[in-house]
Amino acid sequence: MDLTYPWLYGTVRRRFDSDEAMEAFLPQALAHDALVRKGDDRYLSAMTQRVFQAGMQHSVVDAKWPAFEEAFSGFVPAAMALLDEADLQRAMQDTRIIRHLEKLRTIPRNARFILDTCQAHGEGFGSFVASWPPSDIIGLWGVLAKRGARLGGRSGAGFLRLAGKDTFLLTSHVVARLVAAGVIAREPSSRRDLQAVQAVFNDLQQSSGRPLCQLSAMLALSIHPAF
Repeated sequence: MDLTYPWLYGTVRRRFDSDEAMEAFLPQALAHDALVRKGDDRYLSAMTQRVFQAGMQHSVVDAKWPAFEEAFSGFVPAAMALLDEADLQRAMQDTRIIRHLEKLRTIPRNARFILDTCQAHGEGFGSFVASWPPSDIIGLWGVLAKRGARLGGRSGAGFLRLAGKDTFLLTSHVVARLVAAGVIAREPSSRRDLQAVQAVFNDLQQSSGRPLCQLSAMLALSIHPAF
């Protein structure tokens, strides 16, 4: 089947009582300037939150996040990059947080990633993220996977969504719709498959003017049996 925006819109719109209800349901991304203004500490916090969400109920992690913020002094990258093994071992004794040593070890590594990126580009991490074109969002996923800690797979996109950067998510329902449309044969892992998925999202965005996050949600809704 041809995955056109008119078909997608019509399929999803029928699931809602009104245009207003559909629009209220769809996610929003932050504007460019809002991403730029967001502090580097907020990006490190979002990275760490996403790392801990992987393989866990997100609600459990989210409920504990205020304790994480306190335990790690607001995730200021310059301070977090200095954490050593002794610091992390002490954090493992803090019963307020989720005590997972390998995931805690990502904090100084991702702090250094943020600091190195800021130094290389001469700007805040938010400017780096904001300036990356949505038409090549998989390229930003690749940077996160290569240079970040535990930010490969779905975690890179998950971090960007938490941070407010426009991105699509390859959830099971989005993948199912793309498979049904013949875009891919299975969950994409190769560069070729990811480029094919990016091309579909680019076409849908050009046709609709909608952000990637909304198109992603609409693709999921178009096949979700329980909605």
